[in-house]
Amino acid sequence: MDKRVADADAAVKGIPDGATILMGGFGVCGIPENLIAALKRAGTRNLTVISNNPGTADFGIGFLLASRQVRKVVASYVGENKLFEQLVLGGEVELELNPQGTLAERIRAGGAGIPAFYTPTGCGTMIAEGKESRDFGGRMYVLEKALRADFAFVKAWRGDRWGNLVYRKTARNYNPVMATAANHVIAEVEQLVDLGGLPPDQVHTPAIYVDAIFQGAHYEKRIEKRTVRPRARG
Repeated sequence: MDKRVADADAAVKGIPDGATILMGGFGVCGIPENLIAALKRAGTRNLTVISNNPGTADFGIGFLLASRQVRKVVASYVGENKLFEQLVLGGEVELELNPQGTLAERIRAGGAGIPAFYTPTGCGTMIAEGKESRDFGGRMYVLEKALRADFAFVKAWRGDRWGNLVYRKTARNYNPVMATAANHVIAEVEQLVDLGGLPPDQVHTPAIYVDAIFQGAHYEKRIEKRTVRPRARG
C-alpha cells in the first residue's frame, strides 16, 4: 500500500518510447511540472500526449515539443504556443483537435468503461467527418469514442502514501478525470502527508486509481496571461 517513489525521475523510468500519456492541467495551471521535466531528461520519444493544451513554448508540454519528443497531441486549445503551431504546420507533430467538453467527456468515458457516446457538439463541422451520426428526437448527434492512455501524469496539492489525492481550487481541472483513464497513474504532490492527514470526505481522487506518488519540488506555478485592473483614482 506504500506507493511512494523517490522522485520524478524514478517515476518515469519505465515509460517506453511511443507511450500515450494523459497530462493534467489547464493552461499552465495544475500541470505535472516535475514529471514533464523528468520525461524530458529521460529522452523518451514518439509520445502521444493528451492534454487540454500544449503548454507554452518555454513551459510545460512545450519542453517536450522543443526537444522533439512528441509525435501527436490530442487537445482542445492550442493558441498560446507558437512553437507548437510551427511543428504542426510543418508536419512534425500530428494534431487531433477536440471541443473542450468533448475532450473532457471522452476521458471521463474512458475512465468509466464507456466505449463511446453521442454528443451534438461538432455536428455538421469538420469534427464530425468520418464519424457516425444519428438523429435523436429530431436533433443530430455525432459518435465520439472514449479516450484511455498507457500513463497519466496528475498534479495534486496534497496526497498520502496510499495515493489519496486532494487538488487545490482551479488546479483541480482535468486531473481527477485523467486519474481514472490510464493503465498506470503517477501523481506528484506539493505536500505528502501521513495517513489520516486527509479528511476522507475531502479526497478528490481515491487511492485505488493511483499507482505511484511522490512529493514534487520547485514549483514555478506560472501565470499564462497576467491581467491587472487599473488602479482607481481617488
